[in-house]
Amino acid sequence: MGIRLRDFRGNLYTDSMSRLFLVLLFTSSLLWGADFSDIPGESTRGDAMLESYFEKETRKVAARTSALIENAEDWPSTKAMLRRQLFEMLGLQPLPARSPLKPKVTGTVERDGVIVENIVFQSRPGLYVTANFYRPAKAEGPLPTVLYLCGHGKVKIDGVSYGNKVHYQHHGNLFARNGYNCLTIDTLQLGEIEGEHHGTHRNGKWWWNARGYTPAGVEAWNSIRALDYLETREEVDADKIGATGRSGGGAYTFWISALDERIQVSVPVAGITSMANHVVGGCIEGHCDCMFMVNTYRWDFPLLASLIAPRPLLIVNTDDDRIFPLDGVVDVFSKTRGVYEKLGARDRLGLALYQGGHKDTQPLRVPAFHWFERHLKGKSIDFEMENTIAPKPYEPDDLRVLSEIPENQRNTFIDDYFTRRVPRSLQVATTESDWVSERALIMNRLSSRSFRGWPGGNEDLSLSQEYSAERDGIAFSKWSFDSQGGVRLPFYLAAREGTSLAELDLVVINALDEEGWVDFLGGIGAAFPEAFPEQNLPDLDEVAFASERKMHAAQKWGMLYLPPRGIGPTAWTDDAKEQIHIRRRFALLGQTLDAMRVWDIRRGIQAFREMEGSAEPQLWVQASGAMGGNALYAALFEPDIHRLDLHELPASHRDGPTYLNVLRFTDLPQIAAMVGERSQLRIYSAKPKDWSYLTQHAKAFEWPAKQVQIREAMGTEKAK
Repeated sequence: MGIRLRDFRGNLYTDSMSRLFLVLLFTSSLLWGADFSDIPGESTRGDAMLESYFEKETRKVAARTSALIENAEDWPSTKAMLRRQLFEMLGLQPLPARSPLKPKVTGTVERDGVIVENIVFQSRPGLYVTANFYRPAKAEGPLPTVLYLCGHGKVKIDGVSYGNKVHYQHHGNLFARNGYNCLTIDTLQLGEIEGEHHGTHRNGKWWWNARGYTPAGVEAWNSIRALDYLETREEVDADKIGATGRSGGGAYTFWISALDERIQVSVPVAGITSMANHVVGGCIEGHCDCMFMVNTYRWDFPLLASLIAPRPLLIVNTDDDRIFPLDGVVDVFSKTRGVYEKLGARDRLGLALYQGGHKDTQPLRVPAFHWFERHLKGKSIDFEMENTIAPKPYEPDDLRVLSEIPENQRNTFIDDYFTRRVPRSLQVATTESDWVSERALIMNRLSSRSFRGWPGGNEDLSLSQEYSAERDGIAFSKWSFDSQGGVRLPFYLAAREGTSLAELDLVVINALDEEGWVDFLGGIGAAFPEAFPEQNLPDLDEVAFASERKMHAAQKWGMLYLPPRGIGPTAWTDDAKEQIHIRRRFALLGQTLDAMRVWDIRRGIQAFREMEGSAEPQLWVQASGAMGGNALYAALFEPDIHRLDLHELPASHRDGPTYLNVLRFTDLPQIAAMVGERSQLRIYSAKPKDWSYLTQHAKAFEWPAKQVQIREAMGTEKAK
């Protein structure tokens, strides 16, 4: 597939300063004028559609961000709104309680005029933060202090993790030698207690999206509590605290600086780039989940940087960084500059670049220290710095905090409790008015928190018939419609030969997953090969086709087969790793693949209803697995669905389908109850008890016996 990591033309120029000048002059043309169609290798229709889709959606997100920045006449009010959104997108809404930190100093080492204290505190009960506190051995009064946030620098020896603070020790040591305190804190994944950053990146934890969880939220919260700790230290001037870090630490510097005004000066190094770089250019593939918020409100990254204004902000990067490309860094800087200019603080925003790739180098440290000297110590812009060499004088054991892992630690499973979720045991409403209020609240949250990325307005479906034929008593036709701009999908209709839609008793819309698509092709699709000119068809399954013929001969039923995006004719890569990053791209755009498939099913239902005679037959919907969940949600938003047959439907969004934030306020049994009020439900499950909430709800509100039925799963057999 063509979605690959690219350097966005960064190699066209050999001189760094010339390159910077050209990028500054032509940022927008580089960003949006690039030809993203020159993909190496062969592309399927699904590949090309997906490439185009991601580019269009990225443009929308970038345009919205630009509009917010350019039209924000009352920036303080806009800033307050955006900060609330950011807290929420990091899983920090509501904000956790500031429980006792319980700090401990477990060891001290002194060398060359610098004292290092090994410190541990709990940002939440059982969530341990290991850190090193560097300070000058001789100091008069409280000092300016830097919170140093580590990137991904693993230090693990003989199975023992010493924390990435050991890798980044030279930064804290250098600050202390130059008259600062510096608290360097470990990250969740690479600390002495090893948590996880790669839930969706490689470990299949898509329920992180459903929980509204990101390890970026943990890093942000640990940073907030680190500031709380610094305020308790008599050596710290609490009015002169800055933050810096590189790579992952650069991203965390943006999080804490945007969220907490106690950060007076900010210097993120190699921690940000544009949405276009991540989604269209493929930089997302080089980043774990700690680099991203759950993008509910569909931000581009200049909004994050702009929240720091008007406090001093220096963005530092190299000019050939493959995971933070130059054009995206400059795009963020240029748009953020507009906010600083509006606030009369243009001199508090800077951009420092140096030649090279994604490395922690001395030339990057110098402008960072220079910025802190100016804005925390008040030195003039013309002063010369000495003592900028940064050695690593400490052995890992010198900086180790914990002799053993605490028994009550929650670092290794913080993802399971960091964000609030709907109770696993849902409680049935006791009165009709309570249920009406509960249902309205859920619908509001679904629209604003889970499906915000759906298209707005009523786009034309552009329904057209592309094929029709008859064989062995079956009339078969192919139709296409626009689910949204650039996403054109097919569906296939089979019915008794010589029977119009208006004469049918019912039409069953089959929302197909990949397995269902394969079964469809073999069962009836192969009987009409002309409808699939670009498809490698299997041999006709004579038994399945005979069953289909028998059904149509006996019943006035229509069977409509709908493959949502990424299934069948619009399938993209079958490479497992690339499929992961496709799903991550959707999430970074404030969508999920499942959420957009709900939209596809909705639009397929709407397209069917545009067909002549479609108002007469009952409309049923059938699907399996996670696609069954998508079909359930489509029925929630589309009226007049008479019945749903859902096979092997997961009982919780933890097992799919995945929508942003959904587990924070509802789960599948509750949605089934909402749909079941107006549509009959047949749920085929291997564990009927998982649906006790639904059956209890039906009993409490005296539904007819046929309204909802939980049946034993029948394997691959589908109900007719």
